[in-house]
Formats: sequence, structure tokens, C-alpha cells
Amino acid sequence: MPSPSEPVTAADGERGAVSVEFAVVLPVVALVLTSLVAAVLVVDGLGRLQLAAATAARAIGRGDDDGGRAAAERLAPGASIAVHRAGEVVCVEVARGGTGPFSALPLRAAGCAVDGGR
Repeated sequence: MPSPSEPVTAADGERGAVSVEFAVVLPVVALVLTSLVAAVLVVDGLGRLQLAAATAARAIGRGDDDGGRAAAERLAPGASIAVHRAGEVVCVEVARGGTGPFSALPLRAAGCAVDGGR
């Protein structure tokens, strides 16, 4: 502590302020970065589901039901696969949950193709 005759400088009054600010900001930065990474994983998961649905629909449309389901399982492991036929079109819906903080978010994608194998 400075004596009464010495002027008080800003550095003396703010000693340790940077540590406190860092301790307050660090969890916020970590939360934002975690959310961004999780959002990227969700977008990647949606892309994989869309690719799995389109690939499975084309294979099932050619008459290869087992190959279509196997391709969807390879591209989107753990996803549920539903096949719907309407007239000359076969549609495949692939669904699973999100990852990380978004694990409660259901992800779904659908792909359709001409049902020429029947």
C-alpha cells in the first residue's frame, strides 16, 4: 500500500483484475466453442443421414433391399431406417439423435428414387 505522500497509480488499484476477468470469461469462451463444435457435428450428421437416405433409396429402387439397408447402416451407424413405397417411387427415411449437447435433437433425412426393380 502506498504511503499518503505517494500518488496512487492505476496499476496498484487494479492488481489481480486481469485474473478475475480471465476466470469469468474462460467458461463462457469454453461454452461457446463447445457449442460451435457440437453444431458442426449436427450439420455433419445431417449430411451423413441425407447421403445414407439417398444411397439406400437408389439401391432399394434397383431391387437391392439388403444392400440399401447395409449402405445406410454403414453411412449412418445406429440410425433407424424406414422404407415407404408409393406407386413407382420408393422413399427411405433415416433418423437418429444428435450428438454432444444436442443429443436430444432428433435428426431426420429422406431420399426418394424410382422403384424400377419391382
